[in-house]
Amino acid sequence: MKPFHFFVLSALLLEACNTGGNMKATIETTKGAIEVELYNSDAPKTVANFVGLAEQKYFDGVKFHRIAKGFVLQGGDSTGTGRGGRSIYGKDFEDELNPATPSYQAGYLRGVLAMANRGPNTNTSQFFIVLKDAPWLPKSYTIFGMVTKGMEVVDSLAAVDIIPQMGPTDGRPATDITMSRVTISK
Repeated sequence: MKPFHFFVLSALLLEACNTGGNMKATIETTKGAIEVELYNSDAPKTVANFVGLAEQKYFDGVKFHRIAKGFVLQGGDSTGTGRGGRSIYGKDFEDELNPATPSYQAGYLRGVLAMANRGPNTNTSQFFIVLKDAPWLPKSYTIFGMVTKGMEVVDSLAAVDIIPQMGPTDGRPATDITMSRVTISK
């Protein structure tokens, strides 16, 4: 898709995400469905990106590539390595870290959906779900949703054996766990 088309698509999605009322996403996985409320008001550009990627079927068949036991379940990288990903904007996009928003004030609670990145303003398609309240985590990751149903599915995904990569409790799943599809509803 040409950059102009990305701009038009992102502008339309951003407008749709700001029309009031939070949208919902259903992440269908190999172990069941996870329903998420998306925080349009707190993170409109991030929600527009997630919705746009879901509508493009970007997440269909994508693996959860990282489990940090008692911390996060991470996915959204179509390469399955944790080094890839793309946004609907055609490039990395900026963080939405507004201290006035309710999600920022609440922080990284169990069930929070937030962007994973390589540093400030490097968001693409990778996201994580918090497994246990993490008040110690620096507020450097845009929170754009919360699991409203299916946290037991998240827990079952996070319980699979891992192949350690970043320490004994942090690595990739020993058996592939995937998103079969992500659907959006109002």
